Amino acid sequence: MIVTSEHALRRDEDIQVTLPNGRVVSASLAGRDPSTDIAVLKCAEASKAAQEFGDVATLKPGSLTLVVGRTRVSGPVAALGVVSLVAPDRRTWTGASIVPYIRLDVGLQPTAVGGAVIDAHGRTVGMATPRFARFGAIAVPASSINKITDTLLQKGRIPRGYLGVGLQPVRLPDALRDKLKRNEKTAAIVMDVHPGGSADKAGIVIGDILISMAGQPVTGLEDVQSHLAGEAIGKTLPLKFVRGGAIQAGSIVVAERPHGGE
Repeated sequence: MIVTSEHALRRDEDIQVTLPNGRVVSASLAGRDPSTDIAVLKCAEASKAAQEFGDVATLKPGSLTLVVGRTRVSGPVAALGVVSLVAPDRRTWTGASIVPYIRLDVGLQPTAVGGAVIDAHGRTVGMATPRFARFGAIAVPASSINKITDTLLQKGRIPRGYLGVGLQPVRLPDALRDKLKRNEKTAAIVMDVHPGGSADKAGIVIGDILISMAGQPVTGLEDVQSHLAGEAIGKTLPLKFVRGGAIQAGSIVVAERPHGGE
């Protein structure tokens, strides 16, 4: 089994990998999860040697890390970096929650994307990807990789919630906030409704402003995404939204994101 970066894997078939001895062999795709940028490959020839994993809890800003990769022409490559940020969790623009969120100050070459992140003791602590960082890269924690890998091997994908709606953050005018008696300054405006999707069935239309979901204020996209974990699929969530300056109440069923959608 091989774990790599999902966005760097450009195909689902005719996949080839280079083994440590330089031999090129075929591999098959077991599953991919764009939300966490993880793809799992099956390869009979891949090494089954046990890998030592480190505890990401030991990483702190300033901790040294090494990101390793490989090119077919020149062989192994490595980049030395440091941990620049450790946050308890961070929700990415894809809707996934990375726990913990570890940002690396490292010059990540394309050949090292999806490579192992090694701590100062030589233990693997995660996988390097630039997808969720404006600068440098992040280390997707090994603990998260193990859980996602198990699900991908079983199902071939990670179930994610889906509402069938396109949203954009919006600042609420003071007059509207006063009328709604709302302290939060922002919400999420509906920019697109997918025909036949959950939002369409719930009667949501373009221009509606979501201000509450499941009893929690909606101040932006992350507040909506937080209700779309896999275990939420099939649940009915109460909604409050503004239409024509008036508050409307409704409900929406969390569907499962179509296979291959981000």
